[in-house]
Amino acid sequence: MTHRRDFIKSALGATGVAFAGTSVAHATIASSSEVAGSGLAGKNKFKLDYAPHIGMFQNSAGKDPIDQLKFMADQGFTAIEDNGMMGREPALQEKMGAEMARLGLKMGVYVFETGNNWKVSFTTGKKEFVDNFMDTAQKAIETSKRCGGKLATVVPGYFERNLPMGIQTGHVIDVLRRGADVLAKNDIVMVLEPLSDNPDLFMRTSDQTYALCRAVNSPSCKILFDIYHMQRNEGHIIPHIDWAWDEIGYFQIGDNPGRKEPTTGEINYKNIFKHIYDKAKASNRSFIFGMEHGNSLPGREGEMALIKAYVESDSFAS
Repeated sequence: MTHRRDFIKSALGATGVAFAGTSVAHATIASSSEVAGSGLAGKNKFKLDYAPHIGMFQNSAGKDPIDQLKFMADQGFTAIEDNGMMGREPALQEKMGAEMARLGLKMGVYVFETGNNWKVSFTTGKKEFVDNFMDTAQKAIETSKRCGGKLATVVPGYFERNLPMGIQTGHVIDVLRRGADVLAKNDIVMVLEPLSDNPDLFMRTSDQTYALCRAVNSPSCKILFDIYHMQRNEGHIIPHIDWAWDEIGYFQIGDNPGRKEPTTGEINYKNIFKHIYDKAKASNRSFIFGMEHGNSLPGREGEMALIKAYVESDSFAS
């Protein structure tokens, strides 16, 4: 799985939108006895829709994305996340979409793929970058039709140092409004992700992203609240979730430091998951939680440890 810090460096597109390709190594599918021997008794019953990435269980399930989807469902996961979906062949997109539907797996985010010039962004107001983004929005619509995904990650890009902050913000809002108008007609939501990888990135905090979403004022423009990034940039996680709640459309997970599975760092994910679960239940909302992190241990052992970490973190009282 490609980490966000890597694809910000290599793949912020000609509009400043990030893209993460996914590479999957060869592996042999784990036998039922091996899974049973891991201490995971049958299919887990998670309270929340945790979404592993394609490639996260490649040592247990093999390199075929379809086999990985089956393994995820067999372990009790109810969603998946595939940053690189837009880069996959259309036939594979359709095949994965059909298999997800058969298995009852919800599709989480994929990332807008717009090119490889990562030094430009929405903040400039330049027409060519806006046009590129709008072309990508049309491609996203076709991708969503094939795979069933309705959520796409968008990152506005970098500060434009020679423009006042208010002017940059206005440019970003203009681009997002245009994109939201097109995507809303196809029930696709772009989720804006503030990041911690580089201090030169324009969008850094949940409150700033909240303000952008309020200005765009569209059901197709919401916040991707990545708990790992927000722990690094602003901390105070539960209050920030409450403050931004009305504009949050998606969550991502990663412990800090290290960006590995819950229980490996300083973040109390059991408390955070319970807080979101209770708040979502009270407001009749639901979210997908993208597992956008690495495994703390290598091989199948690490994959079984990752599942156990989610079982533990999901064990809060309902």
